[in-house]
Amino acid sequence: MNVEIVFSDVDGTLLNNEHKMLEGTMYAIRKLQEKDIPFVIISARSPSGIYPILEENGFSCPIISYSGALILDDKKNTVYSTGFDKETAENVINFIEGEKFDCCWNLYTGDNWIVKDKKDPRVICEENIVHTEAMEGTLALLPDNAELEKILCICNPEKTIEIEDKIKKKFPMLSVVKSFHTMIEIMQTGITKGSAVLELCKLWNIKLDKAVAFGDNFNDADMLDVVGFPFLMGNAPEELKLRFKNITDSNNDEGIYKALVKMGAISPR
Repeated sequence: MNVEIVFSDVDGTLLNNEHKMLEGTMYAIRKLQEKDIPFVIISARSPSGIYPILEENGFSCPIISYSGALILDDKKNTVYSTGFDKETAENVINFIEGEKFDCCWNLYTGDNWIVKDKKDPRVICEENIVHTEAMEGTLALLPDNAELEKILCICNPEKTIEIEDKIKKKFPMLSVVKSFHTMIEIMQTGITKGSAVLELCKLWNIKLDKAVAFGDNFNDADMLDVVGFPFLMGNAPEELKLRFKNITDSNNDEGIYKALVKMGAISPR
């Protein structure tokens, strides 16, 4: 199979439920890199939430962060970056607080992660998952010309859809998408994992019909839509399984490795 690039989401895809990479997944990445096939991590996480994964497992690769707002090559050089201005971010935060939504907001700019309350259990949980620390503060910490890549809302799971709908209606000019049953990602209009895949493949002159992508949740759908070989993880929501026909095994059962072997992109162990 003539594969030119492989994209993988992180949580629920690249990592198992213990937030670890499985041996088969690491083997698959090594085999791809031996064949000079780029393996690209694509995630809603910040760069500082992705690089510990690379360090722990002893490899480097390009990353797409903030669900597409920031692309870095394997040397950590910026390939692409876009975001929204401080005024827009302030309007979103004021709306979230004014509506008294059952959620906490998180601001991301560059590699900075700003939260209102570091003692919030939802923030602490996220810090433990991504192995990086948030900074307590407000938008006042940033210069007037700051560009923000993302606002993340960590919600009461019973309220996530309701909060997502209200933010979408209030800010139709922004990209608002549920990425997990407790999480809503807010980014510049047009920014999705799919748009980032299109941008990187264009920059590197890679054919989309030779691109492979792995994902497990709703914010991966745009990415899976644009590549020639989309794979949905077995642990994905049933709603997504009705939409995509290529379903591999779960993130706990070597789903990435098995799919790449089955399609002939790598040899089996």
